[in-house]
Amino acid sequence: MTKRIIMHIDVNSAYLSWEAAYRLQQGSSLDLRTIPSAVGGNPETRHGIILAKSIPAKKYKIQTGEALFAARLKCPHLVIVPPNYTLYRQCSQALKVVLENYSPLIQQYSIDEFFLDYTGMEKVLGDPLSKAYEIKERIKNELGFTVNIGISCNKLLAKMGSELEKPDKVHTLFPEEIPVKMWPLPVEELFGVGRATSRKLRDRGIRTIGEIAAQEPGYLKRFLKNYGILLWNYANGREDSPVRLSGTIPIKGLGNSTTIPFDVEDQRTAHLVLLSLAETVGMRLRQANLCAGLVAVSLKTNEFLCFSHQRKLYLPTDCTSAIHQVACELFDELWQGEPIRHLGLRVAELCSSDFFQSSLFEKDTEKQRRLDKAVDAIRLRYGSHAVFRSVFLHSGLKALSGGVLESEEYPMMSSIL
Repeated sequence: MTKRIIMHIDVNSAYLSWEAAYRLQQGSSLDLRTIPSAVGGNPETRHGIILAKSIPAKKYKIQTGEALFAARLKCPHLVIVPPNYTLYRQCSQALKVVLENYSPLIQQYSIDEFFLDYTGMEKVLGDPLSKAYEIKERIKNELGFTVNIGISCNKLLAKMGSELEKPDKVHTLFPEEIPVKMWPLPVEELFGVGRATSRKLRDRGIRTIGEIAAQEPGYLKRFLKNYGILLWNYANGREDSPVRLSGTIPIKGLGNSTTIPFDVEDQRTAHLVLLSLAETVGMRLRQANLCAGLVAVSLKTNEFLCFSHQRKLYLPTDCTSAIHQVACELFDELWQGEPIRHLGLRVAELCSSDFFQSSLFEKDTEKQRRLDKAVDAIRLRYGSHAVFRSVFLHSGLKALSGGVLESEEYPMMSSIL
């Protein structure tokens, strides 16, 4: 049986790199990558979040997803530029065109990440390691930005490999290299381990990926449920999902909004409206085989004042309950008690759910995901209101709101934080 050769190509600080490369091509003498800089929100009003940062900005402990004003407090001379999503789509497409010269099987994982199946191509194009260096240099010379490339026998290890040392590097991470390259890393570096899972592992003295791999799977299952089995497999480098041509990211965001027939003046009712929006957003994500890495909430008062708030998720999700929970948290942080006439919910930072599967989630959400899919199937067959949550009985609210795909992209990047 032919050994699989999978590459994971990841753009270094994608939005910032693309912005810097474009500005240099337009005649700018300043490379944003060489100074403390970031892409995000509205630099004039300081509203929004950090979407990408330069390596010099990391020295000031600026984090992706934090508020612009908080980043400016850490680094007053931080240069912030607004996002240009048209440019980013163009750069992503240009990257894909280059990669298509090296394999007919390319899967877009997110706007700045691709999987490339090189299996069998070594007979035509040569050694995968030397070819990966060629790809990296070609992207740098032709497109003006750098990438990391991980090489392995499956998508998990290829992705883990591309994360090892940045920027502008090629790394292999084959099964025989796991004990040296992956097992010494802290548990947080394992794909799928988020904050809550990390705490559970560390509370039990499990601090490295190698220590996860050394556990009895049954022990991990006792406190992490089936998610523990998945992490044990990942820690041992086990993953076998194929590189799929269908794994493209055709849209950048999904959103629903609704005008409420009465003024909402209490938190519980607002949370119910957000749940009705989350129902349709979650269903559309699952239908598109996508997960969301950012959730945004907007509201309009009865005096037509508009506010919005957003949060970048630690791990992407397609789970209705998870989206609703974040939406409610955002709303609670945003709302000042004014009567509300209009609410909106939007998700963005989309990526393919093919590789994530249940590894995305901090809690044991396997049952919730099965339930989501079962409800989706019933609604698709018998109508959107064939089954709905009992909390909507006698509420005067629709159990599902919205449902029309929005054409605009990331309309809430200038959010009020």
